[in-house]
Amino acid sequence: MSGHNKWANIKYRKERQDKKRSGLFAKLIKEITLQARNGDPNPENNPGLAHAIERARAANLPKENIERAIKRATGELDGVSYEEITYEGYGPEGVAILVRVVTDNRNRAAAAVRHIFSKHGGNLAASGSVAWLFERRGVITFEQIPEGVDRDELLMNLIELGAQEFDDQGDIIEVYCAPNDLAALEAEVAKLGITPTRAEVTMIPKNTVHVEGHTAEKVLKLIDALDENEDVQEVFANFDIPDEILAKIGGE
Repeated sequence: MSGHNKWANIKYRKERQDKKRSGLFAKLIKEITLQARNGDPNPENNPGLAHAIERARAANLPKENIERAIKRATGELDGVSYEEITYEGYGPEGVAILVRVVTDNRNRAAAAVRHIFSKHGGNLAASGSVAWLFERRGVITFEQIPEGVDRDELLMNLIELGAQEFDDQGDIIEVYCAPNDLAALEAEVAKLGITPTRAEVTMIPKNTVHVEGHTAEKVLKLIDALDENEDVQEVFANFDIPDEILAKIGGE
């Protein structure tokens, strides 16, 4: 499994286990509000909102918080207005980085992202200089297949529903698909009683930059610093880092 994908899986596991949830809850509420405002407030008709709610539930965000976020988006409750911005940049060794921001203050977000890049040995880049290195795809990751479910038959069913590529590591299976096919694949997995670690539309790098040692740690510190910012929703990068370094960082 490529380093950037393994890091995403580690991040999601840590997110579910994190006891310091105030910052995470604020980000989840922003995302729900944005998705509900930009599309149908009914998650059955809005895949983006459905996934935002699913992620919020996995992190144990209270139901009433989810409902209030949707009501703010529809105008039933007063609330701030959020906008979505994508920043592009490079980290150490030329690692390409996309930063998706949801904010109520564009100037604050821009200054913070620029400062984080500079502090950790990276730099912001012009619009379009990094985005072309990524492609939008659906991804489902699961780690446990229930007894009685035939592994090969499961994979064949997923292919029929639109799965384009698999990364089968034995204890972890990662399935890639076109964004529009994600819901059907996720439903097939759920029907068999499998709970995915991840199920989302994301940005996958077309190629990767191998980094290790101290440089790898610098890259991960930059990614973590961006991820911890209050306005940053998602960070995508094309690094490939050895498993032992990811395991070390992921266990901290």
